[in-house]
Amino acid sequence: MTEQQTALTAEDLVAAIEQCFENGWTDGLPVVPPIPSLVNRFLEHTDHSPTDVIWTMKQVKRGCTVQAAAINAAMAGCKPEHFPVVLAALEATVDEGWPGLGGWQSTTGGGPLLIVNGPVREPLGFNAKGNVFGPGFRANATVGRAMRLIIMNAYGVKPHALDQATQGFPGKFSLCIAENEEESPWEPLSVTLGHDAGVSTVSALHTRSTEHIDNRNTGDPASILNDIADTCGRIGAMTRRFRRVGVVIGPEHAQLLAKHGMSKQDVREHLAEHSGRTAGALRAAGRGEMAAVFQNTPGVSAFDEESVSGIDQVADDDLVTSVRTPDDVIVVVAGAANAGISTVVQTLGFPTKTIGTAVIRS
Repeated sequence: MTEQQTALTAEDLVAAIEQCFENGWTDGLPVVPPIPSLVNRFLEHTDHSPTDVIWTMKQVKRGCTVQAAAINAAMAGCKPEHFPVVLAALEATVDEGWPGLGGWQSTTGGGPLLIVNGPVREPLGFNAKGNVFGPGFRANATVGRAMRLIIMNAYGVKPHALDQATQGFPGKFSLCIAENEEESPWEPLSVTLGHDAGVSTVSALHTRSTEHIDNRNTGDPASILNDIADTCGRIGAMTRRFRRVGVVIGPEHAQLLAKHGMSKQDVREHLAEHSGRTAGALRAAGRGEMAAVFQNTPGVSAFDEESVSGIDQVADDDLVTSVRTPDDVIVVVAGAANAGISTVVQTLGFPTKTIGTAVIRS
């Protein structure tokens, strides 16, 4: 798209937006026309060359250059100063491993949940508190949307084509939150993942759904965690024997747990031990014969499915856990400290490594 030398009228702007629709560049919502002067302002916020390729998706033989990322960030409505976060978000998403394994194209219809940590949150306007999964905050909405536009435009993964999602979920439009580090009683996710305190990062977790746990009825920490574990182990989310799960704990729940002496690791261990369903419930839901549903077998990898026995011999009342180890419970604190509400983030299963992460380089 070229810039006109004369002043643009409102009708020119409407025509430019419609041209973006006609070119297939949108996610179904209007985008900001990526005029060169705007895109150049984004490129000023990185020391990468515009022609540098961030990552090539081998199965579709397409890559994303820094300039392409800038164009999509501009169309998403980001501010130029958000661009380093967008670049880190793509790095983190790739780092997790799912894009290379077909996660973006999957029938399960997932997409990356982006989690922003560190000092950049406040000056760039990222929301970590009330309505953290909802609308109203430009940084969250547009950085998450930029990732989706990059997936669609740079890599060509579009609905009814390479994107084979059977139903999808609303988080595929945009899914970006910041951690509420100030009201969390524990270390932030970035530190858990090995970064120094005070370093700004983006982490990415391939996500299929978000499910609320609204528990304001008890002050007992075990009861709160058992309620969360019930959602973590939901049968409908199963695609294989084990899965990684994200738990976005509201500050009120987090502070209650910490008040009773529970660390983040204690929370992860409790959820790993108690998340699952009985063998009888699995059989009743038609999951007892699934090749992906297996009895716990010490020393056997979750990927080594052929060598794991099924649940035929497991008693109906015995729990079949759905989380392999505490390390596969990703704990983040976010939201407002005004009610006992937390959220479970269901994932597709296991990529080649743990949750992806990247440092934001401004």
